[in-house]
Amino acid sequence: MDWMKELGGVLSRYEGASATNAPESAHEDFDHVARTAPRAELAEGLAAAFRSNETPPFGQMVGQLFGNSPGSQRASILTSLAGAIGPGMLSQILAKHGSPATGIQGTQVSPDLAQRVPSEAVREAAEQAEKKDPSIVDRISHAYAEQPQIVKTLGKAAIAVALAQMVRKQHASR
Repeated sequence: MDWMKELGGVLSRYEGASATNAPESAHEDFDHVARTAPRAELAEGLAAAFRSNETPPFGQMVGQLFGNSPGSQRASILTSLAGAIGPGMLSQILAKHGSPATGIQGTQVSPDLAQRVPSEAVREAAEQAEKKDPSIVDRISHAYAEQPQIVKTLGKAAIAVALAQMVRKQHASR
């Protein structure tokens, strides 16, 4: 936990923090934490933000992140969602939102298709995936822990919830 010692001053601002009292420095603090903390720890913080009642619903946040993601990340997210809800359900959702599902092979989604999928379709797919397989939250969290610059687009409230979770976990492990 050497990384926690290094981040002690930054993370201390998140003891008792919530979405409603997020420090103004949340974006800069998140940058610092993302450079130092293990990706697994960052993923746990993100999962807490995705599950929090203080942040928008999981589907909405995944749709937002997806809209700010590069093509390879988009394909990875859609592939994860297809694995949770099945390629048939994903195809139906994509078609409903104007994206023909050509480009889905089994549960694999091509980067070409992923570039054409609207965020609203991903929101709906993520909502369905969370209902069917709640562990999708953890898988998506791990995927975005690898892309911390994209996570910052969620805003100060979600970042504060993620960092506060990291502090709570650190205190619990003492």
